[in-house]
Amino acid sequence: MKKPILFFAAFSIASAVMAQTDINADVLKTIQSSHTETVADKAIRNALAGNSVAALTANANTLTEIGTDFSDVVPTKGVTNQLSSGRCWLFTGLNVLRSKAIMRWNLPSLELSQNYLFFYDQLEKANLYLQGVIDTRKQSFDDRMVDWLFQNPLSDGGTFCGVADLVAKYGVMPKEAFPETFQSNNTSGFTSVMKQLLRQQGLELRAMGESKKVTDKQLQAKKVEMLGEIYRMLTLAYGVPPTEFTWSQRDAKGKVVSTETYTPQSFYQKFWDGENLYDNYIMVMNDPLREYNKVYQIEYDRHTYDGHDWVYLNLPVEDIKTMAIASIKDSTAMYFSCDVGKYSNRKDGTLALQNYDYESLFGIDLTMDKKQRVQTHASGSSHAMTLIAVDIDKETGKTKKWMVENSWGPTSGYRGNMIMTDEWFDEYMFRLVVNKKYVDQKFLDMLKQKPVMLPAWDPMFLEEE
Repeated sequence: MKKPILFFAAFSIASAVMAQTDINADVLKTIQSSHTETVADKAIRNALAGNSVAALTANANTLTEIGTDFSDVVPTKGVTNQLSSGRCWLFTGLNVLRSKAIMRWNLPSLELSQNYLFFYDQLEKANLYLQGVIDTRKQSFDDRMVDWLFQNPLSDGGTFCGVADLVAKYGVMPKEAFPETFQSNNTSGFTSVMKQLLRQQGLELRAMGESKKVTDKQLQAKKVEMLGEIYRMLTLAYGVPPTEFTWSQRDAKGKVVSTETYTPQSFYQKFWDGENLYDNYIMVMNDPLREYNKVYQIEYDRHTYDGHDWVYLNLPVEDIKTMAIASIKDSTAMYFSCDVGKYSNRKDGTLALQNYDYESLFGIDLTMDKKQRVQTHASGSSHAMTLIAVDIDKETGKTKKWMVENSWGPTSGYRGNMIMTDEWFDEYMFRLVVNKKYVDQKFLDMLKQKPVMLPAWDPMFLEEE
């Protein structure tokens, strides 16, 4: 008889705990009684019934208050458009390159073929995934790395290290030599099919790898066969990349200066002297979760198997601003990434903390700082753009605002650009890629550190889209 009594006592205690933790009738009544509806509540509810939160909280005067004049601007020509694709990282990296070529060679305009490098990006990522499956074939399927590989077989997002490795390996070409297709402008549908095929291929490689009779050489041969299937699909969606092309160089007035036949590599060699982007540029971050003045490496976060993992120097935001200003003053654009969706007025092209007043509408306080937002997944880098301008107060020497060239077309934002206040820069800027010549020697010396390795699945290091 004692056991049932003890069981009943334990059940009663558990029920009491549940009563305190669940929303039962008493708890619900307490919650409901804490709210007394006001006339303002009724008005807000009525407004929310027919309007977006953005419309009700927007500051209509933001663009006028921020202004559109800048003390220092990198000359640019033309705004690109990634349309419905996640290739902002590629557009941004190539925009940095074209800006240099336009100024150096006095070109009337230049847009590089995003489709060309994207083709090889997808082929390289497929190889990276399949080789990763081979490398981890002896690990259990629920291993964290194996799970991550099958979760991320392919994407159209990326980072600057991908641009650097792809340019070095495949060169570049003008957009007219290999133009966009519907699929390159609208990547999600085709990429979804590719991911399904790659996962299927990954399972086949793991099954082969379980047999002791299958050699590494046989696995590699099977992988190459699979990549042949991937290559064929890529040609159907994006076209067959040319190995050479003829292009006419023009001066600023549009007069033809020369007409030559190039390979992608010879084109890069001529107009950029074959510059090694990975050696000449560094990525700096303002990552509030980790110690400053340290170097970090993201495991397996690269675009090519033989390429470079994402490596960055973590710095306070003021140090990053100093580098950015030096680069802009020398008319050199930079790869820049941020949390573009926060307090963003896409119509006016402004990124400002005063764009939306959520607190007044709902009667709440939003007090998390940058570190807390990253910790709780409320913020993180989501989009790459090209940093081209800064406005510095002549009297105080302090930065007031910044401007980036976006890749959402010339009618988006402010003439295709986004203008951000200095305060917004502090809170939502995460990454900047800057030429080493604009970096103080003490920071370059920090790069000699052995990087702290971070896992590929760390939420701070999602690819920009």
